[in-house]
Amino acid sequence: MMHNYEFKILLAASPEIDAVSLTTPDRALSPRALYQDVAERLRERIFSRELEPGSWIDEQKLAADFGISRTPMREALKVLAVEGLVTMKVRRGAYVTEMSVQDVKQVYHVLALLESDAAGEVARHASSTQIAQLRALHERLEREVHQREFFFATNEAFHLQLLSVAGNRWSLQLATDLRKVMKLNRHHSLFKQGRLEESLAEHQLLMQALEQRDADAAVRLMRQHLDNGLEAAAA
Repeated sequence: MMHNYEFKILLAASPEIDAVSLTTPDRALSPRALYQDVAERLRERIFSRELEPGSWIDEQKLAADFGISRTPMREALKVLAVEGLVTMKVRRGAYVTEMSVQDVKQVYHVLALLESDAAGEVARHASSTQIAQLRALHERLEREVHQREFFFATNEAFHLQLLSVAGNRWSLQLATDLRKVMKLNRHHSLFKQGRLEESLAEHQLLMQALEQRDADAAVRLMRQHLDNGLEAAAA
């Protein structure tokens, strides 16, 4: 069975897949657990800034909008709280998580640990086919460098695919949730003028290290890539 994060990697890597049914606000709820669909629709509203970081989530109104009771709404909010997208406050309800400077630094720090380790593993053990898949994603980044939203999606797909190839499902799960939280940052590193081009150049050096099976260079370059992302995000 394909996990949700694996499907999202496939979706981001395959533009021909029709995502309309996943993003249309008034789409019919699927047969899976209702709260899972509700959680996904809330994620969409959070990532699109329809629900702003720091804002209170009106459970009753949203439940009415979705045509559901408050029970699946509350279960969905618990899921998002575990992911870090929602903060539950005693006697005050649920709020969209707001990222502090310290939060951003901590997220980047953990991602740097997870992804630099994964880069080393990929350089040492990935098959030629797996390296070629990463190269294909990198080449998509090159084509999309002036299309910011597409670049964001492919960039995330590249990083998650690298973690998937590395083969540690716990690292992949953690990084998937952390990258969701990163989207809450009002000062996302890739918004900075010129950062997309810098990020692309860093990816190119990383790809060269992976293709040359230079694990030490891959670890160093991935850590540097995320350190540069943090510097841009904190600027």
